[in-house]
Amino acid sequence: MDSVAIVTGGSRGIGRATALAAASHGYRVVVGYASNKNAADEVVAKIEASNGKAMAVKCDVGDEADILALFEQADAFGKLGALVNNAGVVDMTARVDEMSAARLTRMMNVNIVGSILCAREAVKRMSSKHGGSGGVIVNISSVAATLGSPAQYVDYAASKGAIDTFTVGLAREVSAEGIRVNAIRPGLIDTDIHASGGEPDRAQRLAHMVPMKRVGTADEIANAVVWLMSDDASYVTGTIVDVSGGR
Repeated sequence: MDSVAIVTGGSRGIGRATALAAASHGYRVVVGYASNKNAADEVVAKIEASNGKAMAVKCDVGDEADILALFEQADAFGKLGALVNNAGVVDMTARVDEMSAARLTRMMNVNIVGSILCAREAVKRMSSKHGGSGGVIVNISSVAATLGSPAQYVDYAASKGAIDTFTVGLAREVSAEGIRVNAIRPGLIDTDIHASGGEPDRAQRLAHMVPMKRVGTADEIANAVVWLMSDDASYVTGTIVDVSGGR
């Protein structure tokens, strides 16, 4: 394989694990990162140390100009075969009656609009309608979409509910054009996104609520993502896979 996989938010957590897994499956990986260049460069170095090919590109998916630049640089790296819409934000835990318009605008702009714009650019390159030869899009949702996250971050949950709907709609829109679109809904995963919400120990603290009685790892999510990217999932589209320990 010599096709390119773009992983947004690829410098840490689930994105980092997915970038490494995609490289191990033969993809040239474009590691998108919002601000942590050192972390993104470390991912690239690790891939290259295993004889893979990777590049890091600064991209805030809340900024359309950054998204366009990301895809332009990916074009120079090779033929796009996969997009993993992983970049996203969470905010401090709060009730809805405490949320500001600025918080909501940022949440929806990054988590929803950014993912849709990235998918738009991917479809332009992958779709047979545009002269492409197909490809795969995997969106990273969250079990929060089904749980609602009351008194924590209903806005985040709502943004991921939108991703679920978008996944189904886009899959049906482009399924005859050689593109498969699916999503993963991670549960409680041991990454530093919880610190962004002011609760770095949240995953471990809530582990008892998971039927499997443990949190998941970023690698366990990445394994599911690369399966959806692979030919083993060739008849899977419009599907949302819970990887949540039963939660």
